[in-house]
Amino acid sequence: MASRGVASYNAPEVKPPTKKSMPTAFVQGFRVLLQEALAEKDVESQKKLTGCVGVYAFYDYDREPIYVGQTWESFGIRIRRHLTGQRSDTLAYRILDPFEVAEVELWPTEGLRAKFAAMSKLTTDKNELKKIGDEKRKALDAIEYSVYLAAIAGSKYHAILNEKIPPVSTPVALPASQRFVLVPPKLREEREHPDVRIARRAETLARVAAVAHERGEVSSGLRRVIVIQAVRLADLAAARLAYAEGRSRPSPTAIDVKELVGNVMAESNDEDADD
Repeated sequence: MASRGVASYNAPEVKPPTKKSMPTAFVQGFRVLLQEALAEKDVESQKKLTGCVGVYAFYDYDREPIYVGQTWESFGIRIRRHLTGQRSDTLAYRILDPFEVAEVELWPTEGLRAKFAAMSKLTTDKNELKKIGDEKRKALDAIEYSVYLAAIAGSKYHAILNEKIPPVSTPVALPASQRFVLVPPKLREEREHPDVRIARRAETLARVAAVAHERGEVSSGLRRVIVIQAVRLADLAAARLAYAEGRSRPSPTAIDVKELVGNVMAESNDEDADD
């Protein structure tokens, strides 16, 4: 019997579908919301966020921070690499599951970019330009580290899925941020179902562990991510079991994350981890 489903390969020849129509409804909706978020304007510079530089953070369905990063390219380029299947080391190493990202928060630093661009125009001396470049990098590092510290403090695990901890910097006041939901409301209930998320976390854990096995020589940061992902999996699975048995959800302190992962405030000395 011929198949009559939407994925039928027995249909007569028709005009090929557009690439945008090929993904599932969830992926299409997710990308629309991401595009709308990046089309919003930075309050300070009035520039579209897609072209802004700065610091960003991802959150899961429980509004739990899971990843912090920075970019001097643009939010549009960097975040799409993470969330739309384009290559990034974070995706290549299976550290971040894009389907676990429910919200994104952006801290644009266009003022910082303008400041250092103006400074660079005042000199052609290579040493001075290098000094300006170093100051520029340190300025964004300080903002990223401050966001990272806030994420660690706001996480019930006091740990997130960064393979590389941002360079230790003196905490600074953060620029205004903008936060966006990326999950289509009509599809949220299914996507955030605990059983779906448990399965996704288990798969992600298996993949990142396979990377460590296959590559052999990996950073301590990647091995730390494996432990944190295992903690996230165990916590959600235990909560689901407790719900099934009519018990209260286990306390986050039931797992001693600090004892398991060690210091998450500064990178160890053996790191060559990629961002």
